[in-house]
Amino acid sequence: MSKRKDYISWDEYFMGIALISAKRSKDPNTQVGACIVDNNKKIIGIGYNGFPIGCSDDDFPWENKGEFLDTKYPYTCHAELNAILNSIGKELSGCKVYATLFPCNECAKAIIQSGIKEVIYLSDKYKETDVVKASKLLFDTAKVKYTALDTKLENLNISFKPEDV
Repeated sequence: MSKRKDYISWDEYFMGIALISAKRSKDPNTQVGACIVDNNKKIIGIGYNGFPIGCSDDDFPWENKGEFLDTKYPYTCHAELNAILNSIGKELSGCKVYATLFPCNECAKAIIQSGIKEVIYLSDKYKETDVVKASKLLFDTAKVKYTALDTKLENLNISFKPEDV
């Protein structure tokens, strides 16, 4: 008997963790996840987009249109920032971050400041926005590599049925 040949790659594995993390987001419009990995392929930070600890998601708006203070934007912590904050005490220099959505300029600054050297993303659907253009300029200037996930997978099914384990 030989080993399985249909196992997922490391990149697919870590993006899968980011995708599962995104499922924790209560944002009705956009769910984003991030997973930070060190050079030894160890996960050292995970995050998803949501409100800061102590700020009830029942008390703040989830709107994405309207007056700025009446929307989610001034209150939401993005997945990449949460992953960085959740890795407190860990060395991030030289790490990779897997993000389900290309990071905004604010997260790009946090990624650069933390020492992360590579971003692997799934979607770049906002690539024409100034926010993402600024991110790419920041990454290029700071020499942070960014690449789209290279996969042929369209989905990854996970069963919670005990008999499938």
